Amino acid sequence: MISVVIPAYNEEGAIADTVERVRAILAGMERGGEVIVVDDGSLDDTAALAEKAGAVLVRKPHNVGYGHSLKLGIKAATHDTIVIVDADGTYPIETIPAMIERYRQGFDLVVAARTGPHYRESALKQPLRQLLKFLVEFTAGRTIPDVNSGLRVFSKATVTSYFPHLSNGFSFTTSQTLAYMLCSKYVNYMPADYHKRVGGTKVRLFRDSLRTLQYIVQAILFYNPLKLFLVLCALTGLPSLLLLALSAGFDGETGVLIGFLGLMTTVLIFCFGLLGELLRQFLVVSKNE
Repeated sequence: MISVVIPAYNEEGAIADTVERVRAILAGMERGGEVIVVDDGSLDDTAALAEKAGAVLVRKPHNVGYGHSLKLGIKAATHDTIVIVDADGTYPIETIPAMIERYRQGFDLVVAARTGPHYRESALKQPLRQLLKFLVEFTAGRTIPDVNSGLRVFSKATVTSYFPHLSNGFSFTTSQTLAYMLCSKYVNYMPADYHKRVGGTKVRLFRDSLRTLQYIVQAILFYNPLKLFLVLCALTGLPSLLLLALSAGFDGETGVLIGFLGLMTTVLIFCFGLLGELLRQFLVVSKNE
């Protein structure tokens, strides 16, 4: 059976329809399931409408965050197969059965990769999204069609072990993607047409982008620290080598000294990276014993 978790904050315009559509999908599936709505301290009738529509309601006294709501909903779920979806009507809920089928083929995480004009949105949001996509792909070492899609299928038993390292905010999905990929989990993407949302967005573009960047850095440090230190080595080592070459050609003693100090700094950074990788491997061994 399946547990569908829906985080909601001031979504009275869409929550009832979303719950009803999910319940209809589950009713048509062989094993059925439950719908859990986590009300993140809404100031409108979101909670009452969700409960009236037939959802199991988990209510928080005040707003804490998207990721925190997902964690509460997943903990409250009675089934291991978890589907998460937003409450604002943007995701094609009808794709859930196909995603479940793909998940049962042996994948640890199946994600709806958003497509269509409503996903591209503003001229400002798209460049920021592409930047974060580049950083996540660099971190994971593979192409990622959609780094933070909110429609995905995974196991409760698997994801709860990552909870301490997953964001309590909008970066939950990004940090989950990185955690799974950096731990060699099987992740699959299915295209899904993204719809126009009901109501206003809760995302604060620059603040949430900075927080996502923070979790990307934290994920690298926790799962693959050497990769971050190699980038830092490149940022210090390459300019130092260039400065040494130019200074040697023009007999510039100051440039040679600065270049030499830069190379020494690069060596120290690399040593810190090796230490970080050693600590990571020690933690992995300790965890497995």
